[in-house]
Amino acid sequence: MLKARKRGEEWKGAAEQKSVSEFLRGTREGRIPIQEPTIFLFPSENQESRTERMGIEIQHKINNGDDTTAVAAVAPVILGLQPSALVDHVATVDLSLLSRIPGEPGGSFPVAVEELKFVLGEVNAHIVASPETTSSLKTIAGGSVANTIRGLAAGFGITCGIIGACGDDDQGSLFIDNMSFYKVDLSRLRLKNGSTAQCVCLVDELGNRTMRPCLSSAVKIQCIKTNTNSISLVQWLVLRYAIFNIEVIQAAIKIAKQEGVSVSLDLASFEMVRKFRLPLLQLLESGSIDLCFANEDEAAELLRDEENAADPESALEFLAKHCQWAVVTLGAKGCIAKHGKEVVRVPAIGESKAVDATGAGDLFASGFLYGLVQGLSLEECCKIGSCSGGSVIRSLGGEVTPENWQWMYKQMQTKGLPVPEPHNVVL
Repeated sequence: MLKARKRGEEWKGAAEQKSVSEFLRGTREGRIPIQEPTIFLFPSENQESRTERMGIEIQHKINNGDDTTAVAAVAPVILGLQPSALVDHVATVDLSLLSRIPGEPGGSFPVAVEELKFVLGEVNAHIVASPETTSSLKTIAGGSVANTIRGLAAGFGITCGIIGACGDDDQGSLFIDNMSFYKVDLSRLRLKNGSTAQCVCLVDELGNRTMRPCLSSAVKIQCIKTNTNSISLVQWLVLRYAIFNIEVIQAAIKIAKQEGVSVSLDLASFEMVRKFRLPLLQLLESGSIDLCFANEDEAAELLRDEENAADPESALEFLAKHCQWAVVTLGAKGCIAKHGKEVVRVPAIGESKAVDATGAGDLFASGFLYGLVQGLSLEECCKIGSCSGGSVIRSLGGEVTPENWQWMYKQMQTKGLPVPEPHNVVL
């Protein structure tokens, strides 16, 4: 069972009190070597010595420096694959700024390092020029998969882990400190020489977000393998569609299916679907995706060559033809979902005021997956997803505040949904 932890608690080493940040500084100064062997996605019990040492060392620091707990004591129920750890730079801006940055407003598409610097420069200048209509830049651990995994661990008490890599820089330190606070298993997170990925999240007056991630110079995992005799308690592998890491994603899916682990896929953004639609269709039609999440813009791009491309119900039928569970989120109109022959439509949580839509789909996935793990009905999964998605949009960024988790629990209780036990969650 996941034990509650008070904010501000430190990690204690064998000889002195050290934080993960100090551990990372040791690697940058050369006192702690960085190694990069292959990740074992589902390592067997006798395979610990073959697992990448840096993942174990990171986990060691999180588990109070006790060698007997160098790998998390409770095996993850859900693993998230995010090849590159990422931090978000979030700010509220007006529409005039969005017209000056690369790409379309409202989507998420990778930019180069120079473009990232340009966007950050524009944001900082905009904040100085218009302090009455903008917010300061907020930097937090992010990434779609990380948001979902953190939500599951923090708000629902589900034991989770992250597969990926982070750089030995301040951004990597921030990512590790944040995830470890919520007891996310980091034994599969690799530490590498280089930069951690970054993303600028621009939020307009209506709460809509425009995202520009910079992944080109960031460290990432290159290879995933498994042992044929491995035994895993993992139930779900959580993925986000990304053409730039497609080989790693495909390898992880293959391993998951061999291990009997279900696969969840988020379609990422309408821009990603539009530009790389063919490989996405091939992935869906392979039958290896068990659960697929799409918002209405992504759904429209998925069927853009069809007469009924703008019809979310048609996209739902297409996804359900290839996946056991299919979900299309509709923003303020709620969501529609299908499992087998059952189709449900669930309204959005009307009591939630949208400050920032960043992470809404990610946290919807957290709630939906929690429902599946608990064996709940399709409608209940959607309702919990709506509650958790509604909780994150009440404040800036993709991390739910303790106050908004309490708001979510109240919503769930009002609707007769099972609320996670208090001793399981981390607030």
